[in-house]
Amino acid sequence: MRPVAWNIVKLGVTVTIIAFLFARVNLTVMAQHLAQANLALLLLALALYFSAILLGALKWHVLVRAQGLNVSLGELLAFSLVGLFFGNLLPSNVGGDVVRAYGLVRVTDRAEAAAISVLVDRLMGLVAWFGAAVLMAVLMAIVFTGGGQLEQIEIAIVIAAVLFIGAAALLFSRRVSQYGKWIFNYAPFSRVQPMAQRVFQALQVYRHSYGALAASVALSGSIVLVTTLAWYTVGVAVGVTASLFYFFVFNPLIAVLLLIPISFNGLGPKEAMTVFFFGLVGVPGEVALSMSLIFHLLIVLTSLPGGLLWWRGKKAGAPSSLGPL
Repeated sequence: MRPVAWNIVKLGVTVTIIAFLFARVNLTVMAQHLAQANLALLLLALALYFSAILLGALKWHVLVRAQGLNVSLGELLAFSLVGLFFGNLLPSNVGGDVVRAYGLVRVTDRAEAAAISVLVDRLMGLVAWFGAAVLMAVLMAIVFTGGGQLEQIEIAIVIAAVLFIGAAALLFSRRVSQYGKWIFNYAPFSRVQPMAQRVFQALQVYRHSYGALAASVALSGSIVLVTTLAWYTVGVAVGVTASLFYFFVFNPLIAVLLLIPISFNGLGPKEAMTVFFFGLVGVPGEVALSMSLIFHLLIVLTSLPGGLLWWRGKKAGAPSSLGPL
C-alpha cells in the first residue's frame, strides 16, 4: 500500500473509533469533566511527562557514549524532541527514530553507530515495557476473573514478549551473523558489505557494554514509572477515583498494544483501550475518555518544542539542530 493511502487508512481508523466512542458516552457529562479538570494537577502531569522525555534522552546518551560518540545530553534532547514532533504530530512517513538518527549522524558522521544507538535505545525501552506488561498481565489474571477478551489480551502480550525477546537475541547473536555472511558473496549485496560490517561492529559494542545496557533498562523502567504517575495525575484531575495500582496495571498494557500502528499516532485505539480497561474497575466511560483525550493533549504539548527546534534549525541550517529534513 502506498504511504499516502496508508496514512488515509490510519486516519480513517482514528476517526471511526473516536466517533464510535463519542456515540456511546454522554457528551454533556464528558464536557463537564473536561471543563472541571484541575488545572494545577494537569500542569503537574505535563511536567511529569516532560521529565519522562528527559529520562529518555539520558537513556540514549548512555548508549551513545558506549559507541564512543561525543555528543552532549542537550543535543540528544533536542534530537529527541524533534523526533517526538514528527512522530506524534505529523502524518509523516519520517518516523521519530529516523529523525533522531538523522540528527545524530549530522553531528558525528558515523551513520551506522548512530543508527544502532537509536535501535538499541528502542529495544531497551521495549524490554522495560514488555517486562512490565507481562507482569501486569499476570496480575490481571489474578485480580480479574472471567472475560474472554482479557484472556486473549494476556495471551497476545505474552506471545509478543516472547517473540520480541527471541528477535532481539538473534539480532545480537554472532553465530547468526556468521551464518548470514554468505549473502555478501552475491551481487548486489556485495556492494553493501562494508556498511554491513560497520553495522555489525556497532552492534557488537553493546555485547560487552553491560553497564550501559543495565543503565538503559533501569532508565526505561523509570520512564514506565513516571508516565504512569502522569496518567494517574491526569486521572485524579478529571475525577477518576481508581487506585494508583490500576494505573500501574493498565499503562504498560495499553502502551504495548499501541505498538500496532493502525491509527493516527495511537489516537483512537488508546481511547478505546482506556475506556475498556478502566471500565473494569468502575470508571465511567465519559471519565475514562476525558482522561485519555487530555493525556493525548499532554503528549502533543510536549512535542511542540521539537517543532520549534526543527523550524529554527531549518532556517539556520545548523547541523546540531537537524536542519531541513
